[in-house]
Amino acid sequence: MSPEDPLKIMRHSTAHIMAQAVQELYPEIKISIGPAIENGFYYDFDRDEPFRPEDIERIEARMVEIIKADLPFTCSNISKKEAYNLFKERDERYKLELLDEIKEDTVTIYKQGSFIDLCRGPHLSSTGKVKAFKLLSIAGSYWRGDEKNKMLQRIYGTSFPSKEELDDYLNRIEEAKRRDHRRLGKDLDLFSMDDEIGSGLINWHPNGAMTRSVIENFWRDEHYKNGYQIVYSPHIAKVNLWHTSGHWDFYRDNMYSPMDIDGTDYIIKPMNCPFHIKIYKNRLRSYRELPIRWAELGTVYRYERSGVLHGLLRVRGFTQDDAHIFCLSDQLNEEISRVLDFTLYILRSFGFMEYEVHLSTRPDKYVGSVKNWEKATEALESAIKRSGLCYNIDHGEGVFYGPKIDVKIKDSIGRSWQCSTIQVDFNLPEQFAITYIGEDGGAHQPIMIHRALMGSLERFFGCLIEHYAGAFPLWLSPFQVILLPITDSQIPYSNRIVEELKRHTFRVDIDSRNEKLGLKIREAQLRKIPYMLIIGDREVKSNTVSVRKRGDNDLGSMEMEKLIYMMKEEIESKGVV
Repeated sequence: MSPEDPLKIMRHSTAHIMAQAVQELYPEIKISIGPAIENGFYYDFDRDEPFRPEDIERIEARMVEIIKADLPFTCSNISKKEAYNLFKERDERYKLELLDEIKEDTVTIYKQGSFIDLCRGPHLSSTGKVKAFKLLSIAGSYWRGDEKNKMLQRIYGTSFPSKEELDDYLNRIEEAKRRDHRRLGKDLDLFSMDDEIGSGLINWHPNGAMTRSVIENFWRDEHYKNGYQIVYSPHIAKVNLWHTSGHWDFYRDNMYSPMDIDGTDYIIKPMNCPFHIKIYKNRLRSYRELPIRWAELGTVYRYERSGVLHGLLRVRGFTQDDAHIFCLSDQLNEEISRVLDFTLYILRSFGFMEYEVHLSTRPDKYVGSVKNWEKATEALESAIKRSGLCYNIDHGEGVFYGPKIDVKIKDSIGRSWQCSTIQVDFNLPEQFAITYIGEDGGAHQPIMIHRALMGSLERFFGCLIEHYAGAFPLWLSPFQVILLPITDSQIPYSNRIVEELKRHTFRVDIDSRNEKLGLKIREAQLRKIPYMLIIGDREVKSNTVSVRKRGDNDLGSMEMEKLIYMMKEEIESKGVV
């Protein structure tokens, strides 16, 4: 969204209206910043007493009055000194701090009614141009994003050109809340976090671990089919390794502090790539061996500020579905095409059918030759074109070591999630001086491709939960079938059915409690188990089961052979329509 985007201008203007309402209702409050963001806007306030829901209602009511007043937004260019005196008189210390960082002699301020803000704009012509808005939530936010600074209160909101568009957005928010993986993770007993363990660190419960193991087994099998070999690497390494790789210089803020082991500093790993390179360097390599494709479900640890941690989607310890490909220059095109095809196959297998694709090109600061950059970028772009995907080019947004493709998946309610990435690397092969013996008998440097198909298991699992609202397709469900005997007399027959299903590798449970059938069905529905098999005297006598599918879909009486065949067909198709 560009600064001149009409929606962004409207939302930025609405943020100013909110700040005006807050200042008029609570004169003691100090304001900081209030930008437009992707789906709305926010403003940060310095207030000792926390905002309450009734405060938000008062602010909204005052905003309505300001909008009805149709106050003009007026822009003024004044000297930095004038601005300093203005905000000093108003005791706006955060504005004074911002002014100290501005190098220009003149600054822009915007005013509407009693409200004045240090702002580049642009804004609407008047407050009356805002047609539909809603304040959404309150959160804490450190000033300038620094945990050493004071915690401010952030009020989020959104605005749209019409009430219909606003209502549609609010409905999508409610649907997103229903799908929130943190709530579903608790309700379905999938995972948890614990303060005594630490923020951003995940405990996988048996249900979540079962689905994770299914994902991992599928991932591993498909990698073997696609010519990869699986490797494993340590969780820590000496600091010198990260000096060589460049992570110590370029990535240190995201790395944990060194720990002393026998007088030597070690770092818990933020990346897997240096280890794979060390495996490559363990012996002399020939051009005949290339391409080499090594994959690892490698758990890494990165420092994330506490304010950005978010369930499974932003964590400090996570497992990457990592792989590195070492190839010859003339193999680059084919390898990138293979990786992109593999990426789409994996994503589609999990039910993700829509994507946003971005190709990031050479930045101002880069390593490697322009020729290699152009070759790699061309290989990435041709792979995207061949796939038939629409894509955007992010000019100059490649990483310093090479261009890349990022694939964002779209979930069932249209939200985008960054997961897959394919990156060409000219830096690490040079830093670690890795070579292969060419056909000419000389030493040559291979090209290295980094790729992650799912990104991290934690984030991907969180996306899956929200995509399916916890109702996983049959192949991914922790329990695929549950037997519900009506009375104790059907338990022996039910147990025989359980054993038969287990022989066919289905994940099955039985509810043998002395409870009413209606309660058992409701609880099985809450657990989102795909198939319920109801067993009464009629089923025992006829050697059948009464099949009820998740979502109150009654399939009636069925012989086990037919049911097993039907479920195996569903698993084979991955349940993807």
